[in-house]
Amino acid sequence: MTPQSQPREGRREQPRTHRRRLARSRRLFAFDRALGSRFVAGADEAGRGCLAGPLVAAGVLIDYESLSMSDRRALSGLHDSKQMSEERRLEVFPGVLRAAERVSVVVRSAAGIDRRGLHVTNVEALGVALERLELEEGVMALVDGFALPRCRVPHRRVVGGDATSAAIAAASVIAKVTRDRYMREAALAHPGWGFEEHVGYSTPEHRAAIEEIGISPLHRRSFQSVAYSQLGLTVDEVEAAL
Repeated sequence: MTPQSQPREGRREQPRTHRRRLARSRRLFAFDRALGSRFVAGADEAGRGCLAGPLVAAGVLIDYESLSMSDRRALSGLHDSKQMSEERRLEVFPGVLRAAERVSVVVRSAAGIDRRGLHVTNVEALGVALERLELEEGVMALVDGFALPRCRVPHRRVVGGDATSAAIAAASVIAKVTRDRYMREAALAHPGWGFEEHVGYSTPEHRAAIEEIGISPLHRRSFQSVAYSQLGLTVDEVEAAL
């Protein structure tokens, strides 16, 4: 077997890369610990900018005083999920599930996004993700990038939170992996658009598929004024494809 054909899981991380990863995760944990609360909750979403598929929001509650050494090691790869490789996300995902005190996932369909609008759907889903954690008084709740005016949980908006807070980064991994898995399963029922590859994001291949065969029931019609118009599709053509 040549070095190029060795399984990826058998390859060891380079020392410099490992040190950078550990330094990033330490900064994330240090931010949370500096808040002065034993319990820190984070909420984030995946799929907000997609052409197709659901928006998935996740909430994660971490009890920093009960984390075992194995939990800390499992979470050492935490970072903004968008900056992590798929392989790294899949490695960290079960570690988050084991280490977290509680985890919540909220899914909002493309049809729901079209009915309510993207922003309203996004902030509502993030708020529900926090509320489903059933947080006790005194828990510090953090949200990536958005204030949630209708959320019953007191929370703090953190811009760039998935690269700042370990709790938010953990939520971003849960949301991203959950959504990617959903889209790859959906690709079996909706072949032709390449959902198994781009999971609904706007890639050249995805846009080419839309131009060739139209849109699927998973596509968001509310994006027509931006994404579909760039493809030269009219409103009537978008409607006819559904």
